[in-house]
Order: sequence, then structure tokens, then C-alpha cells
Amino acid sequence: MISLSIIKCAAIALASAVTVCASGQSAMSVQDCMKYAISNSTKVRIQQAAIGDARIDRRTAALSLFTPQINAQTYAYYNFGRSIDPKTNTYFNTTSFHNNYSVSAGIALFDGFQAVNNYRISKTGMMIADSQEKQVEADICLAVMEAYYNVVYYKRLADVYEEQVSIAKQSLAKAKRQEELGQKGHADVIQMEAEMVEREYDLINTRNMYESHKMTLEDIMFWPADSSLVVVTSIPSSAIFEDETPEISSAVDNNPGVQEAGFRLQNAKLELSTAKWQTLPSLGLYAGWSTSYYTYQGSATDKFGNQFRNNGGEYVELSLSIPIWDRMSKHARIAKKRNAFEKASAELEQKRRDVESEVRRAIQDRNGTASAYMQAVRKSEVQAEAYQLNLKKLDQGLISPLEFQTASGNYLRAQADEMGSLFKYLIKQAVVKYYNGIDYINQ
Repeated sequence: MISLSIIKCAAIALASAVTVCASGQSAMSVQDCMKYAISNSTKVRIQQAAIGDARIDRRTAALSLFTPQINAQTYAYYNFGRSIDPKTNTYFNTTSFHNNYSVSAGIALFDGFQAVNNYRISKTGMMIADSQEKQVEADICLAVMEAYYNVVYYKRLADVYEEQVSIAKQSLAKAKRQEELGQKGHADVIQMEAEMVEREYDLINTRNMYESHKMTLEDIMFWPADSSLVVVTSIPSSAIFEDETPEISSAVDNNPGVQEAGFRLQNAKLELSTAKWQTLPSLGLYAGWSTSYYTYQGSATDKFGNQFRNNGGEYVELSLSIPIWDRMSKHARIAKKRNAFEKASAELEQKRRDVESEVRRAIQDRNGTASAYMQAVRKSEVQAEAYQLNLKKLDQGLISPLEFQTASGNYLRAQADEMGSLFKYLIKQAVVKYYNGIDYINQ
């Protein structure tokens, strides 16, 4: 584990400032790529739609809890057969026309706390949707970061191979001149030409990998297909190492996945409580008003206005519903909700354990990659010095091209290992910071 809080190493690290490329297009930093990916991701749009649904559910639950249900109804019909005279309450066979109007309202005084719990569940549903959105954004940011560092890695590695190809071409030209002067054999020239061809081959493969990972980054970001993405690849001369360790319990509690599982457990508890209360009687209050208008063929009736006023009537109803036998459906519902509660409780416990393991592993990985990077820096420094010495020896004819090829290969691998270990450390460090409460996009 790293003992010092900040250790400056003579190494490479990514630049965070946005630069401008030769074509005039602004090069994007890793934070710029994250912001673009979040603003254009279909996963975020889907989650925002889910948040909209949760907001609608909360509004519906609030209206059900605090407001009555109001209905208005009207109907009209002709009766050609036998019907009852509203005035005399006797049957007659005259064709008649009937037109009715009614308004009613009702509110549940006691429904087993179903409306109250539904409102609480809807509020928790908003929190679940918000936690899911945070988790989606975090996953997108981490994917963008990994793809971004892969792009920068292969771009910087391609620059190294370009430099090596240039040096190999210069050395080959010099060797051919020395062969003409009789200072080198033809076998040495062929060996140096093979070295140059191998470096050109490595350069082509590295460029292909760069383009491949660049396409991966563009796909994650939903970058327009008709535009080429330009990212920041400049690097300063130092990297900062941190050994700040997040508190495990705090990191677990603040994790969006754990919070979502906790909210689901709360909802399962509320649903179980609602199912239990549904076995009790329910009480409702209802009120309404209605009126009617009618006419009979061949008889005189009052005008519409008179009948509308005179035929009006109101009612107030207090309803008590007592469940006696419902084929054990409510008891079955209670059993299912109890199982759902146990399942949600186990899922929360499992999620907490998983996140705790992830935090511990993230800290271990960060410390391990930091140590590996510092060792890679030392190796790169030694191999760079050895490469320069062997390059001078090759010019003086003190070593064979085969020996120089070995030294050159070691130097290239050391540079690649240095860059690769740095990018691995930056990713692991970002994960630890995320568990410490700092979002990827704000690091």
C-alpha cells in the first residue's frame, strides 16, 4: 500500500485541458466525452422516461389520497314497449322518451391504508428511478473513460512506433552507406532492414487498434457517424498518486445500487402492510345528485326546465364493506407479499456485500496498479538509457544489429508498459474516487 499521500513521479499523465487541433475542431477531454455521452445516450433517455412515469405515479397516488372521485353521467333513450309511469308508478304501453342526468362523488374513509401506502410507494419509486439514473450515468462514464484511455494509449504508442520507424530508416540508410564503404557486411544490412520492416508492421497494427478503439469510443458516445472525433492526447510530465481510502460503510450506503435495493425493500414492506390491512372492513362516503326528463306519446308533459328542477334528488351514502369469503385470495396475497419482502431483504444484503467487495477490490487494484506503474517508470528509464547507449554502439559498430534489435524491443515494451500501467492506474483511481462520493464526471 502507498504510504505517502502524494507522490510525484517522473512519468506521463493525461492532460485535462481542451486543446485545439490543426483543423480547428476542439479536442475533447475525458470529461467532455462523458458529458457528451450522457447527453446523447439512449440509456439515459430511457431512464428519464422511467422517471417521468414515476412522477406520474406519484401524482396519481397523491390525488387518490387527498381528493374524491367525481363522476358525471347522462343518458337518453326511447321506450317502445311496456314501461312504468313515473307519476303513478303503474305500467303502460305508450312510447316514451327518457333523459337522465347525474353527478356523484365518493371518497374512501378507510381502505386498509392502501391509498396512504401507495403514496409512500410512489415517493420511493421516484427515489428508485433517480438511483437508477445515477447508476446508468456512472456506468456510461466508466465505459467512456476506459474507451478514452485506450484511444490515447494506442495514439501515444503509435507516436512511439513512428519515431522508431524513423530511427530505423535512418540507421538502415547509414548501414547501406557503410556497406558501400566496406565497413559493414550485407547480413547486417539485411538484419537492420528486417528491424525496420518489423517496426513498420507494429506501427500499422497499432494504428489499426487506435482506429478500432476510437470507433468504440464514438459508439459509446453516440458520436455522429459523419464526423470524426478528436480527443486530447497531450501529456504533462508528472502524475499524482493518492492513497485516500474511502470508508467502506459510507461507500456502500451512498452507492446508487444499494440505495435502489433499500428503496425496494421499503416498498415491499409497505405492500406487505397494505395486504394485511386489506383483510379488515372498508368504509366509504358517497354523495350524488340526479334528475330526469320524460315525455309520452300523445300526452302533455311539463317543460324540460320544470322537470329538470322538479325531478331532481340528492343522496348521501355511507358504505361499509366487510370481507367474509374471497376464496383465500387476500391471504394468498399476504403470503406472496411476505415472500417479496424476504426476497427484497436478501437482495439488499447481497447488494451490500457485493458493493463492499467491489470497494475493497477497487482500493487493492488502485494500490497495486500504482506500484506497478512506479516500477514501469523505473524500467522505462533504465531501458531508455540502455537504448541510447546501444544506439551509439550500433553507430560505432560495437554491437550487431541483432543485439540492437533486442535492445530496441525491450525499450518499446518498457514504454508500452509505462503508458499501459498509467492508464490502468488512472481508471482504478477514478473508481476509488467514485466510491468516495465523487462522480466520474466531476473528477
